[in-house]
Amino acid sequence: MNRYRPRTLALELAMIAAALFVAFPLYVLVNLAVRPTSDTSSPLSPTGSPTLDNFTQAWQQGALGGALANSLLVTVCSVAIVLAVSSLAAYPLARVTARWSRGTYLLVLLGLVLPFQLASLPLYQTMRDLGLLGTPWALVLFYSGLQVPFTVFLYVGFLRALPRDFDDAALIDGCTPLQAFRYVVLPMLKPITVTALVLNTVAVWNDFFTPLLYLSGSAQQTMPVAIAGFVGQYVTDWNLIFAALVISILPVLLVYFLLQRSIINGFAGGLRG
Repeated sequence: MNRYRPRTLALELAMIAAALFVAFPLYVLVNLAVRPTSDTSSPLSPTGSPTLDNFTQAWQQGALGGALANSLLVTVCSVAIVLAVSSLAAYPLARVTARWSRGTYLLVLLGLVLPFQLASLPLYQTMRDLGLLGTPWALVLFYSGLQVPFTVFLYVGFLRALPRDFDDAALIDGCTPLQAFRYVVLPMLKPITVTALVLNTVAVWNDFFTPLLYLSGSAQQTMPVAIAGFVGQYVTDWNLIFAALVISILPVLLVYFLLQRSIINGFAGGLRG
């Protein structure tokens, strides 16, 4: 029979303190998002008369509807392309032991070492020549290349730990290498796929510099750039900013709650069964 010991109490108090530490910024965010503009009290004090007018004004003044649609379009298309390309590229890089495979893998990993800012000007000129400046497809093309090296690195590490017996059995049964990957290997990549999905989604959704560069001067904006538009040189309405931040967070939270079981199993499930 387990007894309630002082160590257990200390662990519980530490977990409560960690939860409060994490929840404190969220409390300030929501507290200021529902606070009337006329209320100038401390951000830490609870709002006496909460209102939803800040969300309405932020949605209208910041044109957040179009920005939200653009962010969803860019994130969904970019992440889908990155996962498809990276998983297909990582399979031969992890399974083939030839010299060209090692060299290609090292070449791909150069994308993790070299900062993308070095290529900002050539990429900008390329997007301009392709006629993609001011459109979300410039961001899709950019992220589809930027996130591939890191995602390939994740897939290759996972595939190298995966026994090759599954592939060999599928090939003996008459599958082509592509069929073996699609029907046998790919389902076993669910843990790392979910991990890559989460990491890439957060990276693309929260990026500010790239949309500011490629969509500058156009009516097409993403959520981070649209929210930055509330910050003025002389006047900044923080209540609208926090309301817009809450709106920006909601889609990510919705996806998390819908895929909560898969995400948890992806991080913690490993190669069960």
